[in-house]
Amino acid sequence: MPELPEVETVRDGLERHVLGRTVRRVEVFRPYSVRRHEAGPVDLAARLRGRTFAAVARRGKFLWLELAEPDGPPAEALVAHLGMSGQLLVRPSRPVLADEAERSHLRVRLELDDDGVLDFVDQRTFGYLALTELVPTPDGAPGGLGALAPLVPGPVAHVARDLLDPATDRTAVAAAMRRRRTTVKRALLDQTLVSGVGNIYADEALWRARLHGERPTPRLTAAQAREVLDAAAEVMTEALAAGGTSFDALYVDVNGASGYFDRSLAVYGRAGLGCPRCGAPVRRAAFMNRSSFTCPVCQRPPRGSAAARRTGG
Repeated sequence: MPELPEVETVRDGLERHVLGRTVRRVEVFRPYSVRRHEAGPVDLAARLRGRTFAAVARRGKFLWLELAEPDGPPAEALVAHLGMSGQLLVRPSRPVLADEAERSHLRVRLELDDDGVLDFVDQRTFGYLALTELVPTPDGAPGGLGALAPLVPGPVAHVARDLLDPATDRTAVAAAMRRRRTTVKRALLDQTLVSGVGNIYADEALWRARLHGERPTPRLTAAQAREVLDAAAEVMTEALAAGGTSFDALYVDVNGASGYFDRSLAVYGRAGLGCPRCGAPVRRAAFMNRSSFTCPVCQRPPRGSAAARRTGG
């Protein structure tokens, strides 16, 4: 699943390529891909026609394109969630889709006033597009990175700010993390605490902070809580510079290019390989129907934890 750096790479590409463009026509090829737009695909197409993209914003893994109003701040936005395999591809002109797989995975097409198109492609169909109203942010700051106004789409309002958002107060997030009765990895993945951190970057941040994911959050010091948040922001910033992490062809940027941060991962997906810091073989453990990767030397599990019992500690 795309995580924050991958979604931010897409947001940045959209900002460079479709900002200021007006929608001429919308084709919905699979209604399920606009299922969150309750009025249906015909209404979505009609309401987007003639609208201009005023801003491209992101909070965590949610993207939205603010729609300009003749006078006053934007009132609506086109929300995009990429799900497991969603892609937003900017093409300079309406392409002829000769490949059957490409035709079958094209869900929605927006034709733009520069003769280009914005295609929503989604192989596994967990992603979606929806037109939704914007609501005020509780803190009065812009809704997310790239937003023009202190507004956020209603369905995104419950999602916490992310670590690359200038309006995020990391000290306050660290304090809230220590108040949670959970473990540090689960806290990093809690989108109501801090958004955008997924399994890959949680493991990488914990390795950098020398913390095991099963450490109880109430036992973190203030410095440790802040350190792991800073580490998560650092690793995601580095991933962003590399275009994100692509393990297969499902994640690409708006031009169809893959990211290459997977070459820089320290522990994620590296079970049995040497830790870049100490050389000990990286361990894999099951975690919430996924996997966790840790160094047994740099990230010693807390006493009494399931990880400690597995290793006899």
